[in-house]
Amino acid sequence: MIFRELKLKGAFVVDIDPHKDERGFFARTWCSREFEKNGLPTNFVQASISNSSKSGTVRGMHYQGPPSREGKLLRCIRGRIFDVIIDIRPKSKTFLQHESIELSAESHRTLYVPAGFAHGFQTLEDTTEVFYQMTDFHEPELAGGFRWNDPALSIDWPRPVTVISKRDRNYPDLQTAQFSGFE
Repeated sequence: MIFRELKLKGAFVVDIDPHKDERGFFARTWCSREFEKNGLPTNFVQASISNSSKSGTVRGMHYQGPPSREGKLLRCIRGRIFDVIIDIRPKSKTFLQHESIELSAESHRTLYVPAGFAHGFQTLEDTTEVFYQMTDFHEPELAGGFRWNDPALSIDWPRPVTVISKRDRNYPDLQTAQFSGFE
């Protein structure tokens, strides 16, 4: 596996290192020793999958607040997504900065999103699935979010929005979100 830390400290892209032959290829997608060597968590307690039927679907911007320490390891297992992460740790040098990356089933790329980050994505193809592993259990009372298209962030979403949940559409602006307790 090939680990590359993103500009937002603690966030990583993990690419496969395929061994190819006439059959195709074989590659590891997870190894606790390699994750630990790169300073990443090795204890994932929950896994989920999201399926979006239409290209242009937006999910986010979501986070789980303290005392949760939820990090996410995610991979697009069908289709393609434009993934966005935002550092919401007030003491971080990259507080309120965001980074985007395309994930696809074809690339086999994984994204590690650390605790203290908001996360969202837009589907770039119909019938897109994303597989998540989390380092903490989902606690609905700790779930939060802010508006996916908040002008303060200036995220350049690649497609017009075709589908978005009522909850995501009605999240408040970033300036009203509370980030106390995030490290």
